[in-house]
Amino acid sequence: MSFFPGKDPPPGNATADAIDLVVVPRSVDLGHFAVRRALPHARRRMVGPFIFLDHFGPAEFRSGQGIDVRPHPHIGLATVTYLFDGEIMHRDSLGSAAAIRPGEVNWMTAGRGIVHSERTAPEHRRDGEPIHGLQCWVALPVAEEERAPGFAHHDIAALPLISENGTTVRLVSGSIFGQTSPVETLWETLFADATIAAGDAIPFDANTEERALYIVSGEVEIAGERFSAGRLLILRPGDPITVTAVNEAHAVLLGGAAMDGPRHIWWNFVSSRKERIEQAKADWKLARFDTVPGDETEFIPLPE
Repeated sequence: MSFFPGKDPPPGNATADAIDLVVVPRSVDLGHFAVRRALPHARRRMVGPFIFLDHFGPAEFRSGQGIDVRPHPHIGLATVTYLFDGEIMHRDSLGSAAAIRPGEVNWMTAGRGIVHSERTAPEHRRDGEPIHGLQCWVALPVAEEERAPGFAHHDIAALPLISENGTTVRLVSGSIFGQTSPVETLWETLFADATIAAGDAIPFDANTEERALYIVSGEVEIAGERFSAGRLLILRPGDPITVTAVNEAHAVLLGGAAMDGPRHIWWNFVSSRKERIEQAKADWKLARFDTVPGDETEFIPLPE
């Protein structure tokens, strides 16, 4: 594509030359739909600030069905909900209430602590509807782990869209291809949603320190090697890499600067300090977190 200038690494084995690790997500069947977890992985805990990546769906809810993630807490991270299909209603302990729809983004910063729920609204259960998307967590810098919680919703019109010859890239966060997202982050973070026309290609330059490509659907080729859907390709740093669609492919480019130290993760809690996670566990068990206005009667108990 003319506006996506890129240069492949030298021909050779992609796994050896361009790709550091191929992650095959663990899959869990939740009854109405499947969830595939790509991060954290035993051999790679984070890519840039991304410490958690779930791919749910695609699935079709029948009449009366929907998502019901009851109120639960987070600390030390920001959740990023991004949909390809369907709708989810977000509510949190700040009083935020925002539906998330395809191409939009809900960015919730937990900081020192927040509680939220994610559900299918009653009017969307009546006839049933599809659901498909990603749930990601990004770790916060050490200096910001205890910041005040916050929530931001960005409509589809607010996010830059680069499009040519049937290939599109929607920029959710960070900067790429000369565009910059308005989504504010606390650490250098890249998240871009790409639909690549069959036979077309986009480059993934080396400006982002840590990079990965999650293949949502279709098949891509990198340096002569092909990769199918449901794979997280963690790329080696330092080289520009061109991603070519063998057939129409849908992929997410993600990454950012390496984090300022390791992180501990337990249930919904992330922190640079183990003792902070222990405190959060006790706080949730003793009902010290705030409740969610409009969703106060249920909650997810602390795992035993």
